[in-house]
Amino acid sequence: SWQATPGLFAYRADIAKAVLGTDDPTEVQKSLANWTKFDETAKKMKDKGYCMLSGYDDAYRVFSNTISKPLVDKKTGIINIDPQLEKWIDQTKEYTDKGYNNKTSLWDPAWSKQQTIEGNTFGFFYSTWGVNFTLADNAKIEKDGKSLVGQYRVCEGPASYFWGGTWLACANGSDNKTAVADIMKKLTCDKAIAKKITEDTLDYTNNKEAMNELAQSTTFGPEKCKLLGGQNHIKLFAAAADKIVMDKTTIWDQGFNENIQSAFKDFFEGKVTRNAAYWNFYKKLSTTYTEFEY
Repeated sequence: SWQATPGLFAYRADIAKAVLGTDDPTEVQKSLANWTKFDETAKKMKDKGYCMLSGYDDAYRVFSNTISKPLVDKKTGIINIDPQLEKWIDQTKEYTDKGYNNKTSLWDPAWSKQQTIEGNTFGFFYSTWGVNFTLADNAKIEKDGKSLVGQYRVCEGPASYFWGGTWLACANGSDNKTAVADIMKKLTCDKAIAKKITEDTLDYTNNKEAMNELAQSTTFGPEKCKLLGGQNHIKLFAAAADKIVMDKTTIWDQGFNENIQSAFKDFFEGKVTRNAAYWNFYKKLSTTYTEFEY
């Protein structure tokens, strides 16, 4: 992969000013420095007519990618409901019941709309691709000639996490192996190319030296980061990248993550009990991966 995907919290500067009295990332971070402060700020947002998060899944990766054990034991195949996942369930249920979120689901049109000028959501947990692609595109959408370009900022948020990654692969049987190998090595290992990718797309690439140069740049943010009002987000991503720990990943993670989020939506909406949501998750997982028996 040419990417590294550390995560941050992207928030609306205008809402931060209205509720917290400042949009400065360092000051805003003080109100989001841990989950207790994050919850306190969520109440302040609600009291002022805003939502802290858009929906059920927004904080999921911050919890699921800071687990203490793999989601599935690689030797025994035993499913692990980590305490961090329990915390996500508890928080999301509370936020839903108290009106701290807008009851949207990740990637739905209603969720995307909350990132536009028509939304009332304070912020979104995003890794690198989320900021420069998803959030940037939604922020451009105008209403009455106004948009949110320049109205977002990023800060560390309550916990370090990562989300995603995009990978290159050579097709089996390719008759261009030498050329393909050269392209893949250049895209993933060449410092100059890594730096150029970030300068052109604002993506966060996997070359530490290149990223540290941009992190220390006084011109990169003002010249390139219009979405963030000139803030150099690479500096924060560079600090977050060093905290990524990948030793808990398994081949079942994608299906596990998607199915537990889907199954617990009914619990958050009050349609099923917590135990029923767990059993529905187990059934979904056993359908996704036949090696798990329900």
